Amino acid sequence: MKTELTRYLLLITAFILLQVPLFAQGIEGTVMNQEGEPLPFATIFIVNLKNGSSCNANGQYKLNLPAGTHTVQVKYIGYEAQQVQVEVKNEWQTLNFKLKAQTFALKEVQVKGKGEDPAYTIMRKAIAKKKFHLLQYDSYQMKAYIKGTGQLTNAPFFLKKKLKDEGVKLNEAYTHESVRQVKFSQPNKVEERVLSVRTSGDDKGSPSPVNYIMFSFYNDEFGEAVSPLSRAAFGYYKFEYVGNFDEGNITVNKIKVTPRSRGDNVFEGFIYIIEDYWAIHSLDLKTSLMGFPISIKQNYAEVAPAVWLPTTHQYLFSGKVMGFAGEFKYLASISNYKVELNQKLLAKTEIIDEKVEEVPESVAAIKPAKEDKPIELLANQDQLTRKQFRKMIVEYEKESLKERENPEVVSERSVKVDSMAFKRDSSYWAQERPVPLSVKEVKGYQRDDSLAQVQSARLTGKDSTGVIKKKSFNPADLIMGGSYNLSPRTRLSLDPTLINVFYNTVEGVNVNMGGKLRHSYDSLRRVFEIAPVVRYGFASENFYAKTRISHQVKQGEKVSMLYVQGGKFVEQFNEENPIHPHINTLSTLLFRRNYMKLYEKLYVGAGYDYKASPFLKFSGSLEWARRSQLYNNIDYSLFYSEEERPMTPSLPESIELNDTGFPTNEALILKVNVSYRPGTAYRLYNGKKVPLLEQSPEFLLMYRKGISGVLGSDVNFDQLEVGVNHGISVGVRGRLEFELRGGAFLNNKRMYFMDYEHFDGNRTILSSLRPAGAFRLLDYYNFSTKDSYFSGHTHFQFRKFLLTQIPEVRFTGIKENIFFNYLKTSSSPHYYELGYSLDNVFRVLRIEAAASFHDRNFQELGFRIGIATILKFSSN
Repeated sequence: MKTELTRYLLLITAFILLQVPLFAQGIEGTVMNQEGEPLPFATIFIVNLKNGSSCNANGQYKLNLPAGTHTVQVKYIGYEAQQVQVEVKNEWQTLNFKLKAQTFALKEVQVKGKGEDPAYTIMRKAIAKKKFHLLQYDSYQMKAYIKGTGQLTNAPFFLKKKLKDEGVKLNEAYTHESVRQVKFSQPNKVEERVLSVRTSGDDKGSPSPVNYIMFSFYNDEFGEAVSPLSRAAFGYYKFEYVGNFDEGNITVNKIKVTPRSRGDNVFEGFIYIIEDYWAIHSLDLKTSLMGFPISIKQNYAEVAPAVWLPTTHQYLFSGKVMGFAGEFKYLASISNYKVELNQKLLAKTEIIDEKVEEVPESVAAIKPAKEDKPIELLANQDQLTRKQFRKMIVEYEKESLKERENPEVVSERSVKVDSMAFKRDSSYWAQERPVPLSVKEVKGYQRDDSLAQVQSARLTGKDSTGVIKKKSFNPADLIMGGSYNLSPRTRLSLDPTLINVFYNTVEGVNVNMGGKLRHSYDSLRRVFEIAPVVRYGFASENFYAKTRISHQVKQGEKVSMLYVQGGKFVEQFNEENPIHPHINTLSTLLFRRNYMKLYEKLYVGAGYDYKASPFLKFSGSLEWARRSQLYNNIDYSLFYSEEERPMTPSLPESIELNDTGFPTNEALILKVNVSYRPGTAYRLYNGKKVPLLEQSPEFLLMYRKGISGVLGSDVNFDQLEVGVNHGISVGVRGRLEFELRGGAFLNNKRMYFMDYEHFDGNRTILSSLRPAGAFRLLDYYNFSTKDSYFSGHTHFQFRKFLLTQIPEVRFTGIKENIFFNYLKTSSSPHYYELGYSLDNVFRVLRIEAAASFHDRNFQELGFRIGIATILKFSSN
């Protein structure tokens, strides 16, 4: 009986405990100005709990609080903060706020010289102390509620129906919410635990939104823009002192930030600096990236003694591109700060601006010796000039970094997702969400919830309710392309034959049908793949086929691949395929220019690629081929007659070889490549090393051998090539990229024209995807060589040059580039190109003008259209 009673009492107790979350309590209300207008995204800060939250776009807030007395502080940039005490009981209390517009006092400041604005002294002191603010804690933890809401407000008329069919509607909210526990540790380690996520679709592959809130204006750059607290800030900004106001026991200075040259990657607006501490109090800044306007607001709070960190972040992105228009709002509310102070940086030091303030003799006499430890000097000095203070902090940071276990690791990030993160119900969100949803966001979730069953079935592969139909084979997929999951790890993909129909003078219209069968073992560590292609030319009446079979193995950052391939196919003389079949189709049909030169190859080969690390790669291949000459079978073109513009043979023209024709021959060729970057800097993400390749140049070595007499091979040559390429950031958004290559044939006893060294030429209106690695006006084969050669490419992008001197042009995101390309072979004149381009036109295009020269003689002026350099294409 006693046992039964105990069980009964335990059940009642458990039931009561489970019901506790249902009896939530706290405060809710609206933050308005004196006219009763809501103040969107105002900050609510619970002082005693170090707990921050935000209002929504309508100024409404709702904040769960434990029972007891709490100090509530309400802030909105440009308005006086309010602070009240409230006693929270077991119910919700309505607490509305009306904020007054901030009034500013002008303090008396003694200045020297020509009456410099006092803002410069304030900013010099803040800049001197910015690194201190980054180092004054060893670590901190926080809880972050992050909400991103986007909407597409317009789209090209011909795509609106397509978007609607795929579930994307105009002027409707698409929202992402997450709650995360974040820990930061010095020097740059972030551990992230995702407690909950609510979004439409699969969020697991998206970048962490914590990256946005971990950016700091105390760094020289915030994102890709120059911070007003950068060491170079005075070169980019003018500052104006607006006034100050008192908030509790601190005085806050309002500084107007104006870029000396408006445009991308600089800020404009206001930053608020706390007197004496020279820390950020709040900020309201705007910038642009690629011409897209970005608005940033941050509110800071004292989360530990003399430590101010952000409690709310607001980001607003908007813009138009190619007929699309939309906006995206990011809101982050930070709470539950737990700060571990750096005990070595507790002493408060008065900063003296030696440029305008008098420096005591005792301070001026401070000249640290090499054996002095900067941290001890900081602890023992009540006053220092800003230069002395900054120098000591920098030296202290250098000493701290030397103590790192893995100095090659620049930063560490780890993200762990709770098993329940994607399964939280609406009651959980009602309790955890500190920012009420807007009406649009509520409607968006209702829409997304109605699609949840379909998405879940697609993601999990389990469709017990039959909400989606299984895809069966459709013959139309042979034309339009398609893919099939044959098993959880086996996938068959069919290439769209319709877009692989080309035209050339050898085959006429040719149709290519291909696909790929891919099977993964052990997740993605081992992958087997087979990729066949068949081709038929209607004018030549020839049928071709080839296939490639590969097996790839990943072991950490090491990747190896073994492949075999073979078949009978048409090939360009330059194996790098300098002209795309689609481009050749247009140039031949529209302009009667058949630039693509083809021959027939029957071949079999094998290769091995090995990436020992992201900084070191090897590849080797051995191929036997029988090569035969091909001839034109059709000369049809939509425009121009044979007399006006005759088609050229399917043989290149060369200044080294009068006749590039050749008899059928056999070739056994060995090729080895080595790529090496001397740098070893990494980022760590979930324990995986992510190399920072842009920090070091890439050195290249290539050896190619034509093996004579083996398997009937008719070729005999040896080629050696070395090269280097690199990109260097210059200033803000300026970038210099270059590629240099040089080589020679050590032996060229027997070669055919396809064995020559060819260069990346171009004779069409379209430019290469490699602006720093390709020629703009060079003939595809005219300078091909079997002797020594050197080529060089440089490409420099300016933030401000000619047209971009005009702010309105910079605000569109347009960049200006200049480039210089050079080529010299033992048989050719000095060939060089000078060019200028407008980049990021309509966000996606690059328009170029280039002039070519032979020695000092002008050859031609040409124009090219390419893809904007912001859109990177890489095989890495």
